[in-house]
Amino acid sequence: MNTNKDIGTLYIVATPIGNLDDITNRAIKVLTEVDIIACEDTRHSGRLLASYGIKNKLMSFHQHNENETANKFIKLLQDGQNIALVSDAGTPLISDPGYPLVKQAHNQNIKIVPVVGASAIIALLCCSGLPTNEFHFFGFLPAKSTQRQQQLSKISHYSGTSIIYESTHRIIKCLDDIKTILGANRTIAIGRELTKAFETIKIGSIVDLIAFVDSDRNQQKGEFVIAIGEEPAEKATGVSEQQKELVSLLAKELPPKKAAKITAQYLEGKSKDIYAYLISN
Repeated sequence: MNTNKDIGTLYIVATPIGNLDDITNRAIKVLTEVDIIACEDTRHSGRLLASYGIKNKLMSFHQHNENETANKFIKLLQDGQNIALVSDAGTPLISDPGYPLVKQAHNQNIKIVPVVGASAIIALLCCSGLPTNEFHFFGFLPAKSTQRQQQLSKISHYSGTSIIYESTHRIIKCLDDIKTILGANRTIAIGRELTKAFETIKIGSIVDLIAFVDSDRNQQKGEFVIAIGEEPAEKATGVSEQQKELVSLLAKELPPKKAAKITAQYLEGKSKDIYAYLISN
């Protein structure tokens, strides 16, 4: 704990994503000793703390109130209160609330201490069989297919492994969009209900994993992390499947360079790559 009571310390505390044994001794100590625990859902965190025998003051801090509540917590920190920020599961701020509070704390020269622990991103990445030396995290993709496909088209230009979250309600549609935009040859890994009783980790081609998930309704339930491998070197063109489809249609009515330019503007690609693809096919 911060011994200077003139100003408090903000602790960013990771909690388990499933298996309760994954909490660290340090996290238990911090959550026991701070003055306040800021959490997304006080009922959820209350049950979590009770399982470790921790009794402490909980205050609500979620995506709908984080901007205004951040000011309140900053004042408490300035008054010497030590605060632990937790999310419902995993590491705070990773597709979870907390950014306004951490940013303000830095601006006010308040000490911020990470208390590291579980992260669904890293949990899947290290077990995925995909390259770990370079990866990009995109959080949850848009709910609507058109916007989701546009985001996937951007992902197609990244090297390394790309990681996204997905919900039980959209998992099949998301996988179908990955196939549409990134092609059937991409290797992906799916982590479902990581560290929980029905944990599943599966790696294969997008076609194989669509068939696997589609054939078993149980594999469509829960929380999902998806790791997407980069395009195989022998297949790589720098042009997504969506760009290929559009430029091919435009080329029936327009000169190749014009068709490539319009496609690049609409789908945020490189005109020269799209043009090279067009004239080589």
